[in-house]
Amino acid sequence: MSYASFTNLPASTESSARSVDAGRAVPARVGRNRLAVLLVLAAATEFLLVTVAAYSAAVLYHRVVLLSPPDAAKYIQESLLISALQLLVSMGLRQYSRIQTQTRHVFLWSGASAVFFVFAIFISTLFLLKVSEGYSRATIIAQAVSVLLTVLGTRAVWFSLLRSAIATGLIDARRIILIGDQGHCLKFSVRAMETGIRTIHSFDFPPVRTNASKPAPPSAVQARPDARQLVANCRPLRADDIVILPSEADVPSALALASALSDLPVDVHVLPVGSIDLMAVSRITPFGDMVTMRIFQCPLTPFNRAIKRAFDVAAAIAGLIMLSPLFVIVAVAIKLDSRGPVFFRQTRHGYNNEPIRVLKFRSMTVMEEGDNFKPVTRHDPRVTRLGRLMRHTNVDELPQLFNVLIGNMSLVGPRPHATAQNEVFAELISSFSRRHNVKPGITGWAQVNGYRGETDTLEKMQRRVEHDLYYIDNWSPLLDLKILVMTFFSRKVYWNAF
Repeated sequence: MSYASFTNLPASTESSARSVDAGRAVPARVGRNRLAVLLVLAAATEFLLVTVAAYSAAVLYHRVVLLSPPDAAKYIQESLLISALQLLVSMGLRQYSRIQTQTRHVFLWSGASAVFFVFAIFISTLFLLKVSEGYSRATIIAQAVSVLLTVLGTRAVWFSLLRSAIATGLIDARRIILIGDQGHCLKFSVRAMETGIRTIHSFDFPPVRTNASKPAPPSAVQARPDARQLVANCRPLRADDIVILPSEADVPSALALASALSDLPVDVHVLPVGSIDLMAVSRITPFGDMVTMRIFQCPLTPFNRAIKRAFDVAAAIAGLIMLSPLFVIVAVAIKLDSRGPVFFRQTRHGYNNEPIRVLKFRSMTVMEEGDNFKPVTRHDPRVTRLGRLMRHTNVDELPQLFNVLIGNMSLVGPRPHATAQNEVFAELISSFSRRHNVKPGITGWAQVNGYRGETDTLEKMQRRVEHDLYYIDNWSPLLDLKILVMTFFSRKVYWNAF
């Protein structure tokens, strides 16, 4: 059996395992000790700041709202209990130890979840012990908000510090061993390094021994790799993870190899060659009494759709009532500015690629659609004088509140394109039709980030689609609110508006 390493590290001694980055070499043990110290400091800092935040919120509420400062000792014990619960919950859920394998938003979200869990325990404790007298609901709310902001801020700072320390080589990154073809190992190592994961050694896939004396049915896995020497060579390296990269021929024996590597105190991963992008968007999920690898899922659950629809209806009704004077003024101005109807209906693709009729204030001297549609360009002579102002301020889109009310559009979502545009770009961009997995919106994530207007190049449309797919894959009520606020206050919304 041949073993190779593109890191030029001997496999025989622990001292040879080095973490190298930015020209610095840090011994593995030193790097791990520094990581442990950093995580302890992060937990201690969060404990102290949560205590201060909980106590300060209670005292400030009494001073500012009730105008009666409490005793100096009051709320100290409760604040310590809150911070202790926060620490215990975070440690119990291994939130600090997993910081190296999590993205920033996952780490922050886990902290927010811990805060909600902590205050659920805290309120239950006050109730069960009958010590809630004199502890107002407003005080608890003030403490919860203060602690939540403190935890999010503290974790954001420590996450940045950790990433910076890994990048400069101050602490050891998560250390992995790769097993497979050396070319595949090299590609995986380069990609892993981008996320702060360091490859300390790589080995060839061990040879397979079969037991010819005991024939088995074709469906049985007969391939058993000889992994004894491989396990012996991996043991002194003290890696955090071992990643098996089997080729198509090695897949049948990958499970047996993983079983042999379970003798080591590491996490063992299997990633078939060529499936890294596929696995990046997949989730292992139960399906009946089986387990499947789900690649894509419906963007919104029925519950999420109900929430989004309720908000759309309420906001559309409120918007139509408040903007009714503006509708009358714009309608009169359009009739005075040029000949033609006030409103313009155009066929576009909506949810599930179904055609819908989108309503707009007429801003052009022509009403093109279908195969005759031509996108508006800068200084387009077809745009009326009033139309140019309406398009720049997005007033021409306001009648789509009626589309929202009848249910074929949403306030927030990917902007619907003319059918002619859809047919062209659907052939050029493979994931283009995924935009229609949710209802189209009056405003969207692409628009508030400046990707609106003319799409005269494929790159412009690709960037717009990327933002639309980000919205679909990361939808939340808070994201919708953020986009609505940005629609009114972000200058990017008005870029390329003509």
